[in-house]
Amino acid sequence: MLRQPAFGHRLRKLRLAQGLSQTALAGEGMSTGYLSRLESGARQPTDRAVGYLAGRLGLQAADFEEPATGSLAHALTLAASTGAPDAVVALRQALAAEGHESPVLRWQALWLLAGAARVQGDHTTERERLTQLVALGDEVGVSELRVRGLTRLARCLRSVGEITPAVDAAVEAHRIALHEELGVEDRAAALLALVSVQAEAGRTGEARLHADELTALVEGRSDALWAEAMWTAAAIRMHQGDYFGAQACLDDALDRFSSQEDLILWIRLRLAAGRLNLQKMPADPARAQHRAQEAEAALALVGTPALRQDLTALKADLAFATGRYDDARALLGELAADRPRMTYRGQVRQEILRHQLMILDGDPAGVPGLRALAQQAQEDANIDLAAEIWRVLADALTQTGRTGPPATAAPPARG
Repeated sequence: MLRQPAFGHRLRKLRLAQGLSQTALAGEGMSTGYLSRLESGARQPTDRAVGYLAGRLGLQAADFEEPATGSLAHALTLAASTGAPDAVVALRQALAAEGHESPVLRWQALWLLAGAARVQGDHTTERERLTQLVALGDEVGVSELRVRGLTRLARCLRSVGEITPAVDAAVEAHRIALHEELGVEDRAAALLALVSVQAEAGRTGEARLHADELTALVEGRSDALWAEAMWTAAAIRMHQGDYFGAQACLDDALDRFSSQEDLILWIRLRLAAGRLNLQKMPADPARAQHRAQEAEAALALVGTPALRQDLTALKADLAFATGRYDDARALLGELAADRPRMTYRGQVRQEILRHQLMILDGDPAGVPGLRALAQQAQEDANIDLAAEIWRVLADALTQTGRTGPPATAAPPARG
C-alpha cells in the first residue's frame, strides 16, 4: 500500500521530471489544492487518486512505490551487475521516479531495459525504450551513443517487420559511424544492422557489399561480434542462392565460437543453422535435426520464452519437411497457445506453415491465405519475406497438381 510521506515525495519527483506544474497535472479531474496536500504528505492517497495521477503521467500505479534500490545510479549498478528480474523492475521504477537525472544515466538505464525486453521477446517495450534512447543520444550529442541507439533501434524495427524505418535508422547509424571514424565495434554493429535490413528490403546487392565490408572489418576475431558477422554473411549468401557459401560461413561460426563467450548467441547460431539446412537446395533435414538437438540441450541450462518458441517453430518446420504432418500441427498448436514472442518474420513463418498444412488437407482457404501473406509482406516493404512466401506457394501448387501462377506475380529480386 502507498504511504505518506514517501508517496508525496515520489509524486512530486515524477511531476517535475515531466516538466508539469501542479495545475497541469491536476487537470479537470482533481483540485490543485488536493494535489498539493498529496505532495506534502498531508493527505493519504486513495486508489482512485493514484489511478488518476498514474494516467495523467502515463505511468503505472506501481511506479509511485519507492524503489528498494534508491537512486537511479544505485538501481543501474545493480541491474548491470546482476540482470536479475527484480533488479530490472527496480531499475524501471527508479527511471520513472528519477527522470530528472543526467541524460547519460537515463540513456544507460534505457539501454539495459531495452535489452531485457529484447531477451524476453517483448519487442513492443523494446521499441518504446529504444525510441526514447535515440532521442536521448541526440540530446547528449555523443556519437557512439547515437550510433548504438540507432543500430539497436534498426534491429528492433526489423524484428517487428517495419522495414522502411529500420533501413532509415541503419543508414543513419552507418553514416555517423563512418563520418566520425568510430571504433571497430561501433562500425561493425552498424554494418550488422544495415546488412540485415537491406536484405529484408530486397536490396541484396548492397547488402552483399556491406556484408563483405563487415567480414573484412572483423577478420581475425572469434568473439560475439565476429560470430554475428559470419551469421549475417551466411544469410546474405542464402538470399543470393549461394548455399555452399552460406553453409561455409555459418559452419565457421559454429565451430569457432565458444558457448562460454555467449550461450544465448551460441544457441541462436544453432537455430539459424537448423533453418538454413531446411531452406537450402537440396534440404538436409538430418543436419537440421542435429542442430535443433544441440540447441534444445543448451536451452535446458539457459533459455528464454522467445528462444523456446524459436526452437518449437524450427521443430515444426522440420516435422513438415520430413512428412510428419500431425507432429507439425501439434507443435503449431503449442505455439498458438502461448503469448507470441518471436520476431515478425518468425510469426509469419508460423502462418506459412499453417497454410501449407491447410493446402495438404484440401482446405480451399490455404492458397488465398498464402497469397494474402505475400501481398502483405510486399506492402510492408519486406521484399525478401514476400519472395519466400511466393516460392512456398508455387511449390505448394506444384505438389498438389494445380497449375497457373498466383494472382500477383512475385516481384523480381533487386541487386
